[in-house]
Amino acid sequence: MTPVASAPAGAAGTEFPVFIHVWNRLQGFATPPHHLRIARWLERSWRSGDRHLLLMAFRSSGKSTLVGLFAAWLLAAAPDLRILVLSADQALARRMVRNTRRLIERHPLTAHLRPDRPDEWAAEQFTVARPRESREPSMLARGLSGNITGSRADIVICDDVEVPNTSDTVTKRADLRERLGEIDYVLVPDGLQLYVGTPHTYYTLYADRARPETGEEAPFLAGFRRLELPLVGDDGRSAWPERFPSRIIERIRKRTGTNKFLAQMQLQPVSVSEGRLDPDRLRAYDAELDRRESGEEVRLTLDGRRMVSAACWWDPAFAPAERGDGSVIAAVFADGDGQRFLHRVRWLNRRGAPAPDEDEATRQCRAVARFLDEHHLPAVAVETNGLGRFLPGLLRQVLRRDGIPAAVIEVTSRRPKDVRILEALDALLAAGALHAHRDVLASPLVTEMRDWRPGGGGSDDGLDAVAGALSMDPVRLRRLPDPPPRPDWRPARPYSAPADFEP
Repeated sequence: MTPVASAPAGAAGTEFPVFIHVWNRLQGFATPPHHLRIARWLERSWRSGDRHLLLMAFRSSGKSTLVGLFAAWLLAAAPDLRILVLSADQALARRMVRNTRRLIERHPLTAHLRPDRPDEWAAEQFTVARPRESREPSMLARGLSGNITGSRADIVICDDVEVPNTSDTVTKRADLRERLGEIDYVLVPDGLQLYVGTPHTYYTLYADRARPETGEEAPFLAGFRRLELPLVGDDGRSAWPERFPSRIIERIRKRTGTNKFLAQMQLQPVSVSEGRLDPDRLRAYDAELDRRESGEEVRLTLDGRRMVSAACWWDPAFAPAERGDGSVIAAVFADGDGQRFLHRVRWLNRRGAPAPDEDEATRQCRAVARFLDEHHLPAVAVETNGLGRFLPGLLRQVLRRDGIPAAVIEVTSRRPKDVRILEALDALLAAGALHAHRDVLASPLVTEMRDWRPGGGGSDDGLDAVAGALSMDPVRLRRLPDPPPRPDWRPARPYSAPADFEP
């Protein structure tokens, strides 16, 4: 890659902020302070050798225009550079390349870059006048769905790769990250990656912290040098008061809604659409179940609270969860004050393949049996819609064989799933009456809650199992006679029988 970091400052020795100021004067514009801040940051990062950069600035801040100017400034100093622009779609990428091409045509410090051949001066790609021949253009536009295999670049600009169409479901977010992973095969070893955008989801590419419920151990852009410019600063002042005075800011906030304003203007990673099931309303706890026997009484407590009932729901599925529905089991406990404790939610078809001499149904039944035993659960409801019809009998066999005294309740769901989920969770979350173990908060359930919309069609297998458990009547079934019952931890409920006879 051309060693621009040691070259004279930009076009004919011009620093990047001056390069911008010349262009703005030509257009009849003033240069706002936040543009100068971005320009100084870009130039300083480039010269210091930082090659992993993230620029986040509020919508309509002019960040894409500035990045186009930055590309022109770099090409003026080093015409052999190869710049690839990636965007969510081809039209977005083409717009930056086209604008940069026009800028080079008109900027007084880049006139020497215009090539003699008109075929090298197209809207989606162009090649400046440069001393060496190369099969790669100076600047190339590609959408995420386009083919970049075989390309080589010194600089990759990811301009608005995260938009609603690439980030509003778990599958789309995974596909986006996979596509962006191909940059490593395009970029030269010391090349520059520059991400430019605003967050469109709580699970944004640009998050500065990992989301453990998605399996992340580090943020996607860990190690990137960041510049974040929200519209309203900590002091309450607008970053661009000439264009965004307080009355305009308030109008935008009311028109777009709180969440979208926080994401697009304040750069906070929240769900852009207003969700019904906010996982931040779950009351986290770390305690484990504590079962103790004293004489003939058994007590089960969580963090010092006595549990009086439990519910467990299994919604089975056999295909790998990555290719179909999840097989999910959920356990909920309740205390005497009506507080619910979502203690565990597990995806059984994400936990390895069955043993060579064991089929998938038996493997999952054994996992359910262990789950019931570990959490002292007296019963489990098995949803028998479709493929689950034969499972209750198989599960009862496994429970008897393993000596686990738990009942199996067969249930068939006939009501719409969205209605069941909303009725089970909405009121509890609003009342702050649903607690969740840290293990649950690190599971895919949190992602499902943030993404869930009635009729949205996203992943909701965990939510369905949790809703099933919450909707069950508290389980107070007697233990099965075979194997022998163990002492029951649930407190007895006194009952007075009417006596209307004469002694």
